[in-house]
Amino acid sequence: MDKLIIGGKEFSSRLFIGTGKFSSNEMMGKAILASGTEMVTVAMKRINMENENDDMLKHIKFSHIQLLPNTSGVRDAKEAVFAAQLSREAFETNFIKLEIHPDPKYLLADPIETLKATEELAKLGFVVLPYIQADPVLCKRLEEAGAATVMPLGSPIGTNKGLKTKDLLEIIIEQSTIPVIVDAGIGAPSHAAEAFEMGADAVLVNTAIAIAENPEQMASAFKMASLAGRMAYEAKLGTTSKQAEASSPLTLFLDE
Repeated sequence: MDKLIIGGKEFSSRLFIGTGKFSSNEMMGKAILASGTEMVTVAMKRINMENENDDMLKHIKFSHIQLLPNTSGVRDAKEAVFAAQLSREAFETNFIKLEIHPDPKYLLADPIETLKATEELAKLGFVVLPYIQADPVLCKRLEEAGAATVMPLGSPIGTNKGLKTKDLLEIIIEQSTIPVIVDAGIGAPSHAAEAFEMGADAVLVNTAIAIAENPEQMASAFKMASLAGRMAYEAKLGTTSKQAEASSPLTLFLDE
């Protein structure tokens, strides 16, 4: 399969993993390795990069993994830019997942502040991956502002409801010239496969893996579903029909 390129870096895996809600850091590390991921997002406030013995750090810092610090917890563009600058210093990476969701109940992204922050961060040389609602107009504006990807939600964070925004995601994927990563709401491997079959370039999964009875096995399931979905997309799915179409002659042999 073809490789995914973000910020000039090449990725073989299109399954990105979040690090919240796991029962232990050890289990998180096992799930990350089982998933085959090469991109792991982590909240800045949850890890101390200066402490090599940080219990979380030792379970996510692998040579093949790009750490994607996120700005979760900031309330506006100004705070997001400041957090990103701290992140670049601490994590030694220009990659940043931009999250600005001041509403603690639904955790929906603020589109105005996200666009403002993306414009500024792109000028500062960051590889910006903004989390947003599934808004096709906003996605194009973010693309024009210099975002490296767009990360529209499938459904609200942590709900596991799947692709409730499917119609809008299809428009975003069709119009985008930068990678589209479906982020939030993916609750089952079948949801991930569906996103890839639609043409999504990657998916980010956290809750569905972290709260599974067996996170390590669930991570493997998402890995396989992601590969299958992408392969199906590249193979070009057959068209749908409103009526039955026989795949072989039904009665011809009776006339012989």
